[in-house]
Amino acid sequence: MDKAQWQNKGAGHRARLRERFLEKGLIGFSDAEVIELLLSFGTPRKDCKQAARDLLEQFTSFAAVLDAHPGDIQKIKGIGPKNAFALAFIKSAADRYLKERLRERSYLSSSKEVIDYLTHAMRGLKVEVLTVIYLDAAHGIIDTETVAEGTINATTIYPREIVKRALAYDAVALVIAHNHPSGSSTPSAQDYQLTRSLYLVCSLMNIRLLDHLIIGEDYHSFADQGTLSEISDWCQSVTHSSGLS
Repeated sequence: MDKAQWQNKGAGHRARLRERFLEKGLIGFSDAEVIELLLSFGTPRKDCKQAARDLLEQFTSFAAVLDAHPGDIQKIKGIGPKNAFALAFIKSAADRYLKERLRERSYLSSSKEVIDYLTHAMRGLKVEVLTVIYLDAAHGIIDTETVAEGTINATTIYPREIVKRALAYDAVALVIAHNHPSGSSTPSAQDYQLTRSLYLVCSLMNIRLLDHLIIGEDYHSFADQGTLSEISDWCQSVTHSSGLS
């Protein structure tokens, strides 16, 4: 088979994948086929089938491929800067889509979408980031904002600065989330300390902290685990004994 015949065969294969997608979406697609099509956006005339398989073998999952650094992706044989750009661009576009989808939606009725967005945006990051979701009186989502990057604990995050930003948004409630690059979603002692400090400062300004989410391979919710209720009781005892309530 000469080069022209080989290219025509590959083009026919990619055309069939596109037709399948237009007809039924991603139903029936393997992860390798999805990655193959994404890679082809960068090099439309190149057969990307083997490169897609090699990516999955190297990074072990579809999500890990999209989370991988472009420099690491280009270490795979057959993948160049244009392919790596295509994957990174798709990932960033999806992040923006999920974030924009949340605007003006009720957090209470869209909590799964919030988790989907945070997991997509934060899982796989090599450093810790802290994201705040600002909510209005009806718990509609006003905006989301990354407020810190690096080590996330009570000594590096200043609750008053978060509250200051909340007041600027006219927010009456917050959800905070941060990631654990290790992949574990188990809260640390510093996570508990940060949650208590922020809950106390928020309560003094009549702002409700609805949840603290930790994103790893899965996620941990302080609200779902009952921890926020315990912290609420602790805050009430502190403010009452201090004469602040």
